This record gives sequence, C-alpha cells and structure tokens, in this order.
Amino acid sequence: MSHSQSKRSDNSGPQTDGADSDPAAEAEAGDPLISRRRLLQAGVAFAGVAIAGGGGYTWWRRQPPAHDRPRLSVEDAFARAKAGELILVDIRTPREWRASGVPVGSHQIDMRREDFLAALDRVTGGDRSAPLALICARGVRSARVTLALDAAGYTNVIDVPEGMLGSAAGPGWLRSNLPVARWTGQG
Repeated sequence: MSHSQSKRSDNSGPQTDGADSDPAAEAEAGDPLISRRRLLQAGVAFAGVAIAGGGGYTWWRRQPPAHDRPRLSVEDAFARAKAGELILVDIRTPREWRASGVPVGSHQIDMRREDFLAALDRVTGGDRSAPLALICARGVRSARVTLALDAAGYTNVIDVPEGMLGSAAGPGWLRSNLPVARWTGQG
C-alpha cells in the first residue's frame, strides 16, 4: 500500500483537492489559515505598494505648485538684475551655493532661515513692493516661496522656474552659461 493510499484510509472525511476546503476545519486540524507562501506574497505586495507610494510622494514633492505670479527666464532675470530693475535672490542652501556657485548679482538668503523675512527686508530696504526674482535649484522651492511671500504681503515677486540646474521650464542658469561667482560664505 502506498503512502497516499494509507493516508486516505486514515482520514474519515471525504478527500478534496483543497479548492473547497474549509479554513475553520483546517485550523482545527492544526494547518495554518495562511501559508507562508501567501504571507510572503502579501509582504512583497505591501512593500511594492509602499515603494510606489513613496516614489509618488517624492515625485509630488518635486513638482512646483501652480501659481499665477510672474515668471522670468534665467537670461531675463540676469539682464534685469544687471540693469538694476529687480533684486535677484538665491534661496538655496549654503551647501548648494558652495557646490555650484551663486548667480552673479544675486543676494543669497537661505529660505530655511528663521529670519528669512527680516533678511529679505534688509535687502529690499523694507519695500515690500520692490521687484524680487527668486531662484533655487530647479524651480520648486522658488515657486513655493513666491506664493508664501505673496501671502506675507510682498506684491512684486517673480519666479525663475528654470532654477540653477534646469527644469521643464528651461535649461537653467548653469547650462545657459550665465556668470557664476564663488560663494564667499555670507548670506
């Protein structure tokens, strides 16, 4: 007698192929309700969803918010700053300023500073209607700060959406071969 035949004869109930098995009966018999394989499959599926969700969140954070404030190309921002028609403010971090340099003619004010508005007021002489052009790395932070400054009462804020490194708006300051200065450690 083979092993499968002896097993069949030992069971008192009808044999099934497992498709119609009763989970409660399996649990009483000592079989787990969920197999290790199904548990691993569920874990892999959950991890995939978590990674995709994290990637989606990262993508979303890298998208500039929509706004109807004025925008300038990097070339126009440079020309207008050079002509004294606006104040160009680089809102990136000191680490970024060290890595790529700063736009010639710009003021460097790290947007994370607690006294950001006070520093900006010093640059504008307290004139909240002074024309300001904001530049960051790729236009995301400049768009966000443009909206924040608008809400804070600044009336003439202009976004430079290309940024230093380029974005969907254009090649950016560096690829446009606009002049860059070494950051001196002030800002």
